Amino acid sequence: MKMILSSSDFINSNSKEVIIKNVPKKLSENKVLFIPNEKATKEKINSNKYYERLYEDGFTNKDNIYVFDESNVDKFRNLNIDIIYVSGGNTFATLDKIRKCNFDKDIIEYVKKGVIYIGGSCGAHIVSKSIEHLLGLDNNYVNITDYNALGLLDGILIPHYGEEEYNPKLREEAYKKALEENKHKVYKLTNDDSLIVTDNEVIEINKRGN
Repeated sequence: MKMILSSSDFINSNSKEVIIKNVPKKLSENKVLFIPNEKATKEKINSNKYYERLYEDGFTNKDNIYVFDESNVDKFRNLNIDIIYVSGGNTFATLDKIRKCNFDKDIIEYVKKGVIYIGGSCGAHIVSKSIEHLLGLDNNYVNITDYNALGLLDGILIPHYGEEEYNPKLREEAYKKALEENKHKVYKLTNDDSLIVTDNEVIEINKRGN
């Protein structure tokens, strides 16, 4: 198992560098399944929108890119892929979408079989133990009550920690509360930080010394 988790994935130069260093082949040579967030529509999926985004990230071979569509979920099972990539968005809604089409179990199976998982912000949250601590940080407009995430990371995350545009006070309070509750190991990530998660260890790559 290998997961590369961060606040900002390819948007941030430091986290992008970590991704590139921890993927064995050039990004253009990897077959990637991209799972869009809750804002994805059939029109967007059928357009070039996500292909263009992934091209900018470094996945320059369109034939190697699969864009997930929950209305045709069987098409994305048992693929011969190297990477699953889930970026930012609303964590509650994205997890709800993945659950409703029963693709959560497929993600777990892919990762356990050796497909590298790349998750940024929301994408990092959904593979953790729980998203309950996000109730004060993200909008649970889908009103889910089961806060268990996929559980591939033994712990929970506070991304965008200390970042001015993400209400740093609220994130600090959420971090301290999670530590006090002591239900899970808690990782805080600035926009520059990353976690490398394997079967045997979690490596924290901290760029700011927080």
